[in-house]
Amino acid sequence: MSDDHLADALQAAVGGDDAGFAVLWRTLQPAVLRYLRVVCGDAAEDVASETWLQAARDLSRFTGDATAFRVWLFRVARHRALDETRRARRRREETRDEVVPTTPVRDVALDVIDRSGTEWALGLIASLPIDQAEAVILRAVVGLDVANTAAVLGKRPGAVRVAAMRGLRRLASHPQVRDRRDVPVEDPRPSDLPGTRLEGA
Repeated sequence: MSDDHLADALQAAVGGDDAGFAVLWRTLQPAVLRYLRVVCGDAAEDVASETWLQAARDLSRFTGDATAFRVWLFRVARHRALDETRRARRRREETRDEVVPTTPVRDVALDVIDRSGTEWALGLIASLPIDQAEAVILRAVVGLDVANTAAVLGKRPGAVRVAAMRGLRRLASHPQVRDRRDVPVEDPRPSDLPGTRLEGA
């Protein structure tokens, strides 16, 4: 969906229109879930529900365009994910040795997804250090630019660039990624690992 159509739905939703809010949810929920699967694993569905509940509650006070709404929504999602991680740590219910595959980052990431499936790819991203995983998922999968990713994460743009580049390099050099990139597929992508660069980074 284009930002123009999303902006119309956003304006309606801010005014209390349920149909407008439903459009926002249908459009952005898949990206929210992918991000949360990387950040908080099996709790992603519950945290996504909490995210949208908060969004519905606070939306009437939101001001800004469609891009600003994406940033705002993913900041809400990140804060809810951090809350869940703290709760899980306190209960000692979460074990971090288990890595559940999820999605990749442009070029390398999309290539891995094309060849291997979203869940496996997201799992690899989730295995990165958390700062790299968040930068990669927000840049490559959600599609935010460096400045907006920095706004979501509360970091400087330079730190986001470095984290994303390090994460992409780790993905590109991962043995499973290299093995799968060597498997022929229909309409293959270039094999020179362009994913070591993020467009617009």
